[in-house]
Amino acid sequence: MKIKAFIPALEWLPHYQSKNLKGDLSAGLTVGIMLIPQGMAYAMIAGLPPIYGLYASTLPLIIYALLGTSRQLAVGPVAMVSLLTAAGIGAVAEGGSATYIGLAIALGLFIGLIQFLLGIFRLGFLVNFLSHPVISGFTSAAALIIGLSQLKHLLGIDLPRSHHVHEILLQAAERFDEIHWITFATGLGGILLIKGLRVINPAIPGLLLAVVFGILAVWGLHLESTGVKIVGDVPKGLPAFALPSFNLSTIQLLLPTALAISLVSFMESIAVAKAIQAKHKDYQVMPNQELIALGLANIGGAFLQSYPVTGGFSRTAVNDQAGAKTGLASIISAGLIVLTLLFLTPLFYYLPKAILASVIMVAVFGLIDLKEARHLWHADRSDFWMLVVTFIGTLTLGIEQGIGIGVLLSLGMIIYRTSRPHIAELGRVPDTHFYRNVLRFDNLEVRKDVLIIRFDAQVYFANVNYFKDKLFEWRARKGAYLQTVIINADSINHMDSSAVHAVKDMIVDLQDEGLSVFFTGVKGPVRDVMAKGLLAKKIGSHNFFMSVQEAVDHHDRQCHQNGIPKFHKFTSQTNALS
Repeated sequence: MKIKAFIPALEWLPHYQSKNLKGDLSAGLTVGIMLIPQGMAYAMIAGLPPIYGLYASTLPLIIYALLGTSRQLAVGPVAMVSLLTAAGIGAVAEGGSATYIGLAIALGLFIGLIQFLLGIFRLGFLVNFLSHPVISGFTSAAALIIGLSQLKHLLGIDLPRSHHVHEILLQAAERFDEIHWITFATGLGGILLIKGLRVINPAIPGLLLAVVFGILAVWGLHLESTGVKIVGDVPKGLPAFALPSFNLSTIQLLLPTALAISLVSFMESIAVAKAIQAKHKDYQVMPNQELIALGLANIGGAFLQSYPVTGGFSRTAVNDQAGAKTGLASIISAGLIVLTLLFLTPLFYYLPKAILASVIMVAVFGLIDLKEARHLWHADRSDFWMLVVTFIGTLTLGIEQGIGIGVLLSLGMIIYRTSRPHIAELGRVPDTHFYRNVLRFDNLEVRKDVLIIRFDAQVYFANVNYFKDKLFEWRARKGAYLQTVIINADSINHMDSSAVHAVKDMIVDLQDEGLSVFFTGVKGPVRDVMAKGLLAKKIGSHNFFMSVQEAVDHHDRQCHQNGIPKFHKFTSQTNALS
C-alpha cells in the first residue's frame, strides 16, 4: 500500500494553499464551538460524565483529519453511537461509575479494532446489506428514544433509565405532578432559542448561545438553589494517557455491541461523507480507507479516555457550509477543545443539565425522517413496511434488538428478491425485431408455437427451481401448439453448478416432449460455465443465437423444411403497465 493511500493528508498537506486557510479557520472554530455543548450533551446520553464528550473530541479528530479521505467530515461524539453505548453497557454497570467508564473506553477500543480490520481486509461492502429503509426506520426510532430519554433532565424528574419509549412516557405521565417547572422553563427556553436562531440565521451559533443563556440564568438567579440540576465541577486539563483495561469476559460482554456500533456508525459516517463529497470534485471518498481512519481514531482515542466516535450529520453539514476545504478544519476544532479543557472548564460549572437536554432534543428530532416514509408509501410498499417494522421493533423491543431486526429484514429481502427475480414472457413489437414483456405492452405479437422467456438475474441454487416452475407453467399454457422454447439470456450474468444441473434436466424434459430449445444472447462467462458443466453440449452449439429474432427465424426455417405451417400468432390485449 502506498504511504499516501494510507495517509491521505500527505496529498493535501504538503500542497496546502493559503486561500483555503480562511475557510478552514472559520469552519474549525464554528464546529469547535458547536462541539463543546454537543460533546458534553452526547456524553450524558452515553451515561458518562460530560467531560468525556470533550475527551472524545480531541485526538480522534486529529487522527481522522490525517487518515480520512473526506475533507469535510466532522468526527466526534454523535447521538446514535452514544445511545448504543448506553444500551450496550447500561445493563451491566451503573451509569457514570468507574466500571461503566472503563467499559465505555474499552468499547471504543474494540470498535476501533473491528473497523480497522474491516478496512484492512476491504470488507466495507458489508454495510450494503443494511438497506436504506431499514436504516431510516431504525434512525427515526432511535431519535425518538434519544430525545425522550432526556425528559428527566428537561422536566427535572428522576426517571429510571429505559430504552423503551412507552416506559419513558408512562413514567413521565405518572409523575407529572413532580415536574420542576423552573427546570422545564430553562430547557424549553434553550429549545426555543436554538430553533429561533436557526430560523433567523443558521450561521448564528445557537447551541453556544443557549449554553451561555443557561449558565448566566443559573448564575445570576441562583437557580441551583431552587433545584435546577447543574453540571457542577468539570475536571480541568487534558485526559491522561492510559491503557484501556479489559479481559476475556469484557470482550465477550462488549463484542455484540461493538459489532453493531461498528457497522451502524460507519454507515452514518460514509453516508454523510459521500453526500458532502458530491459537492466537491477535487477528491474521492474511499470506503475502506474510511474504515481504517475511523478505526484508528477510535483506537487512539481509547488511550486518552475517549468513548466511541464517528462522523456526524449536523456538524459535517456545518463544517462544509462554514467553508472547510481540508482536514485542517478538524484539527483546528480539536485545538479549540484542547484550549477549553486547559482553561475554560470552570465556566461550565453552572451549566444546567436541562440546557444540554435541549441541545440533544433539537439535534436528534431532526433525524426523524417522515419524508422518506411518505416517499416509500408511494414508491415501494415493501420497502415502506420494512421501514415500519424496523421502526416499531426498535421502539418496542430496544435499540440492539432493532438493529437485529433491521439486519434480518435486509438479508431476508435480499434472499427473497434473488430467489424470485423478475421473469417475463416476450412478444414481438409489430414490424420490428424487438421483443418486450407481454404484460407491459399492448398489441404485441405472441406466437402459440414459440415460447420466449427472459430471466432477469443470475441463475443459482436459490432461484433455479423458480425459473423451472415458471417456464413449465407457461409451457403448459401453450398446450399442443408449442414447438420451440427460446430462452433470452441477455440478463443472466452467472450460473452456478446447481443451476447447470437443473437447467440440464430441464432441457432433457423439454426435448423428451419433442420441443426445440434455443438460447440467445448468452454472455461469455455464462457460456464458459455452460461448457465446463457440459450444458452447452446438451443444448447443442447450433442452438445458440445472438438475438431472439435469429432464433425465431431459425424456428421458421425448421417449420418450412418439415412442412409445418409457418407459425400461429395472435395479438396480446393486456393493458400496458409502463
